[in-house]
Amino acid sequence: MNLPLQSRQDAPLRTRTDIGAAASRDIAAALTGLLADTFALYLKTKNFHWHMSGPHFRDYHLLLDEQSDQIFAMTDPIAERARKVGGSTLRSIGHVQRMQRLLDNDADYVTPQDMLAELADDNRRLAGFLRAAHGVCDRYNDVASTSLIETWIDETERRSWFLFESTRASR
Repeated sequence: MNLPLQSRQDAPLRTRTDIGAAASRDIAAALTGLLADTFALYLKTKNFHWHMSGPHFRDYHLLLDEQSDQIFAMTDPIAERARKVGGSTLRSIGHVQRMQRLLDNDADYVTPQDMLAELADDNRRLAGFLRAAHGVCDRYNDVASTSLIETWIDETERRSWFLFESTRASR
């Protein structure tokens, strides 16, 4: 898509791409929704990391720190894919809040087991959102996005698994 100079000046953030306007719009929207949820999950994971307490403090604190790093590592590639396909993405915390589907937890106190269970559920929901975005990208043959998303699904499922196993009662 080769835009004349005047068109480029009227749309200064429009990235040249061969995927078409509908694909650009739909893929960027799916990725931006994922980005909002990823930031929401990152902040909730850090919140629980910072406010962890109890006899398993060290193990859970380190687990959530590791998981939050992995979640944060997804953010830049998601946003850059949205831009590479010709779209735009998040611009502020308020934008995240308007788009996120995962709920915040502002409670003064949450038990460690409830923290882990909530994060396990959120990671399972994120895996579903990732699969939905994968479907959008696959429909337009955006193999670069689908490849990244496949890796993130695996990482998200692993986080959910670890969190679930950490909530099991001793046998």
